[in-house]
Amino acid sequence: MAEYGDYASAAPYGPKMASTHDTQHDITPNERQIFDYLLKPDDSYNEAGDYWGDMSLAQQVRFVSSGDAKESRRELSSIWAMFKNDPLSPFAYYFKNMVLPGAGLGLEGYVLFSIGNIKPLFQAKGSFPDCWKTEKICNATWIAAVDYMEISGIIVGQILVGILGDWLGRRWGLIQDATIMFIGLIMLTTAWGVTENGWVICYVWSLFFYGIGVGGEYPMTATSGMENAVGSGKISTKDDRLHRGRKVTSAFLMQGWGQFFNQVILILLLLIFHHGSGNPPYSQVAAQWTYRVSFAIPAVATLWLVYYRTYKMKSASKQLAAAKKRSKVTGYDTESLKLTFTYFGPRMIATAGAWFANDVFFYGNKLFQSEFISVILPKNTSIMPGWLYNLVNVGVSLVGYYLASFLIDNKLYGRKRMQIIGFLMDFILFVIPAFNFAHYTSAAHVREFQTMYFLSSFFNQFGPNAVTFLVAAEVYPTPIRATAHGVSAACGKLGALLASVLYNYIDTQTKFYVVPWFGLMGMLVTLLFLPDTTGLDLKEQERRWQHIRAGRGSDYHGVAVHPKHLSWWERWRGVGRYYDADADYKQKIEEMRKDWEASQARKADEKAGYRDEDDDDVHDDSFWSSDVSMYFEKTKAASPVMQPEEKVYTE
Repeated sequence: MAEYGDYASAAPYGPKMASTHDTQHDITPNERQIFDYLLKPDDSYNEAGDYWGDMSLAQQVRFVSSGDAKESRRELSSIWAMFKNDPLSPFAYYFKNMVLPGAGLGLEGYVLFSIGNIKPLFQAKGSFPDCWKTEKICNATWIAAVDYMEISGIIVGQILVGILGDWLGRRWGLIQDATIMFIGLIMLTTAWGVTENGWVICYVWSLFFYGIGVGGEYPMTATSGMENAVGSGKISTKDDRLHRGRKVTSAFLMQGWGQFFNQVILILLLLIFHHGSGNPPYSQVAAQWTYRVSFAIPAVATLWLVYYRTYKMKSASKQLAAAKKRSKVTGYDTESLKLTFTYFGPRMIATAGAWFANDVFFYGNKLFQSEFISVILPKNTSIMPGWLYNLVNVGVSLVGYYLASFLIDNKLYGRKRMQIIGFLMDFILFVIPAFNFAHYTSAAHVREFQTMYFLSSFFNQFGPNAVTFLVAAEVYPTPIRATAHGVSAACGKLGALLASVLYNYIDTQTKFYVVPWFGLMGMLVTLLFLPDTTGLDLKEQERRWQHIRAGRGSDYHGVAVHPKHLSWWERWRGVGRYYDADADYKQKIEEMRKDWEASQARKADEKAGYRDEDDDDVHDDSFWSSDVSMYFEKTKAASPVMQPEEKVYTE
């Protein structure tokens, strides 16, 4: 690489320059080694400098297997060193980096799972069956609204807070979510009325309000977790590239732990308030205490979450602020929204469509349980068997969550393949009993039916449920990431709403006829429109976005347009033709030169007494090595002469 042409016109920002650098300055082996270290990290490139996506399948297997084994040994060694120094430090690390980022989703999983668990208690003998079951004294529309209004509130929150998160920042979105959820839990805990129907109405509106906070958790947790994983510096880290998906899905799986603890706490509370028995009839006093205390417990945790996000997450919006400053945008970036739909519109079909299909499955999973319980325990009137089977099912789901978290960054499996296989397995596990319903719901074969129930839960988590949450933020640029995630998640809840409405009008076997085809739908939109971001450095996606934002999208030649990271649709449209590894390498060096020159200018300004503190969020001057600086210094004279922009300084 002895010569460098004029690549400045392809840079994503800054003035175009007509002249070229002097070709007399050859890059030395030491300088090349430094640039390779910065631009070709060993977790993405082999010793020959080939990107992993450019390797043959056999080479990919060897490269990925070797890299994963090395990284696993490093992580295990690090955990062991932490354990020897302090046996509790690995748990503290897990709590800080996995539990706290997903605390909001954990509380959301707890409360929303509780809604479905408490309803059978209200319907049980001795409790409130005249209102919640036979609807003699309560309005049937309001009873049905318990499901509809909860989902409607979530949809409102997903879209509203998604937009606010891109407008005001991630931190304020996170604080707002926690505050709304806290107030909503107070409303749920204290809900009552002068009649039982009045109580139901109060309960429904409390659910709607709480749902707004829950809905906001989806885009806020995904975007803030991802941007915290990626960081805001110029050069990404190996941890960013290798474990970004794991960090985000580890936060998401707290939803499963919320469901688990809700079920455990409900069982314990019912035993406490029902004199140590889980059998009917249940008194109204026992039902009321069980329900209200179960909501009061997460209210305390949510209040703490408000405090934590207010005082301990002050930098959550840093990367968004940097992206806005680079684009010279204040407020909501409507131009980025328009460009996103222009360039990434088909990706919305994948993220929104797959989430829609997944939520039909997610709610359809409950179809199995009532059927096999009625066969196994034909005369059962207790709610305990259902709760205990729920507990087992949540345990199976957690296994799926964790396996998804461990494999979602594996370049040989990854996001897209995981989602396709998950949809395929759920399709198979629903379509088999659909066309053999009487056979599998008979006493002789109900165990096979039960097995399919647990397997469908496993593949839902180890598949579309985990992947949709991640990619709905990952495949979009920073300025509108929360909006895109919120819209995708809202479409998912429309799938849940469809299921909750549709299931009221068709029998169980017909439900099994309907549900499987959403698995095929999810597979299809994933296959056609979802790019595979496994192993893609999101810094590269942001580089591409800066080119698009500047109106020069075709001048970007990096790995973000590598066919490996494009959807089938994008490949067919020819986006991959812009990929050119050699041109991109030279282009990156020229972009680094511009950053270095800007760094030198800032240092000069600081010496003169001028400083823009906001520049710290946009520029990272910490990684300029002496070799890189020396190279840019010796070639500076050959650089085009640029007239500095006029600056206005204020005292």
